[in-house]
Amino acid sequence: MIKLIECPRDAMQGIPGFIDTAIKAAYINQLLEVGFDTVDFGSFVSPKAVPQMRDTAEVLDLLDLHGSKSKLLAIVANIRGAEDALHFQEIDFLGFPLSISETFQQRNTNASIAEALTLVEEIQNLCEIKGKKQVVYLSMGFGNPFGDRYSPELVAEFVEKLVQLGIETISLSDTVGVATPELITELLRVQIDAFPQIEFGAHLHSRPDSISEKVLAGLKGGCRRFDGALKGYGGCPMAKDELVGNMATEVMIETLEKEGYDLGLKKSELAEAMKLTQFVFNP
Repeated sequence: MIKLIECPRDAMQGIPGFIDTAIKAAYINQLLEVGFDTVDFGSFVSPKAVPQMRDTAEVLDLLDLHGSKSKLLAIVANIRGAEDALHFQEIDFLGFPLSISETFQQRNTNASIAEALTLVEEIQNLCEIKGKKQVVYLSMGFGNPFGDRYSPELVAEFVEKLVQLGIETISLSDTVGVATPELITELLRVQIDAFPQIEFGAHLHSRPDSISEKVLAGLKGGCRRFDGALKGYGGCPMAKDELVGNMATEVMIETLEKEGYDLGLKKSELAEAMKLTQFVFNP
């Protein structure tokens, strides 16, 4: 079974003009009708760092979850954010960005890798108390532009640490779109073989002409959980100056269906969501 995680939060967070709360909520409500496994809808982080997400709690109040099979994921970067997110029963998953790159960890969460690992452990304890799940995004998981140390063996070391902390879902993240299909396949295959009890995901950024081959590479490596954003909007504003977009969900869907996967999506609702993107991202 394929799990598609739709990421309007990732798509919206780098948009310079503030998107009205009601527009955000209307768009996410439409996404909730499509049938995605999970919707990464917002984040509880510093409004100074990510001003676009300062209204996540207000957006959540406007969401209609009745009848939607989708689960909700919110990104957090510290204990305060985690505690804020855990106040809301509607949120199923807390996502934490842990970077293999020391430079990016500081840039993204204003913490060292060592401090971030401690945060992961503390957030995991809070999640277990509240009956929630933590998803750790292993950012810069396929390389980084900062010259920091990188190797598949380093990825394996981080995965091992996360497994020891009780993390059950780890999404290998190509934050700046540097992954080759060969590396995607090999990295996922090795980790999935080593830790069959862990759900591994792929949060890949890509230029439009490489999306299909990256999805196929992930499938070949055994991955069955993929993040995307309609029309490929977004990218991490803390990563580098030139953003590389998310994997366009509609291209991922086409690729996966050609491979014979029944994704269980409502195509009419997907078409409506596609139409709404122009009002959300190009007002």
